[in-house]
Amino acid sequence: MPYALRMSNAAIDRATYVDILKLPENITGEVINGVLYQQPRPAPRHAYASSRLGAAINSPFDRGKGGPGGWWILDEPECHLGADILVPDIAGWRRERMSSLPDTAWFELPPDWVCEVLSPSTASKDRIDKQGVYLREGVGFLWFIDPEAKTLEAFQLTSGSWLLIAALSGEDQAAVAPFDDVPFDLGELWA
Repeated sequence: MPYALRMSNAAIDRATYVDILKLPENITGEVINGVLYQQPRPAPRHAYASSRLGAAINSPFDRGKGGPGGWWILDEPECHLGADILVPDIAGWRRERMSSLPDTAWFELPPDWVCEVLSPSTASKDRIDKQGVYLREGVGFLWFIDPEAKTLEAFQLTSGSWLLIAALSGEDQAAVAPFDDVPFDLGELWA
């Protein structure tokens, strides 16, 4: 279950990257709106859905095998977006915007696409807090995968707000922007 460390005086005690560096290695930390969130590694269904989605899009879109290529697709990249530090489950950058990977352990360029795999303990943070940061930073596409409900919701940034472009479930074929060139079976994500 994620734990939000809420400070009594946010103006003085806003969480920073230093707070993340102090966390144990088995804990993932994020700073959103000055609040430190900590959560353990994902549960098996969550990890399975994330891994399978990465497998479905990595070859055609990152490596260009059976698809157009042109992307960097990464699991759990640390994104430093202004004062916020987020770790999406999967994110992608178009190579035309980011020609090479940075030498730092994090990314300062906002991704072009983000996927958050929802769990009961993180869904609210993902859908509200992180979604707001992704909107502010101009992330073009945001997907939510829910392994319990077996759903995919996809949003596109349009005129400064999120537009729902797909809502799929169960065994549907997923041909969803920005990865609509090579469809995949949504059922492959469910353990």
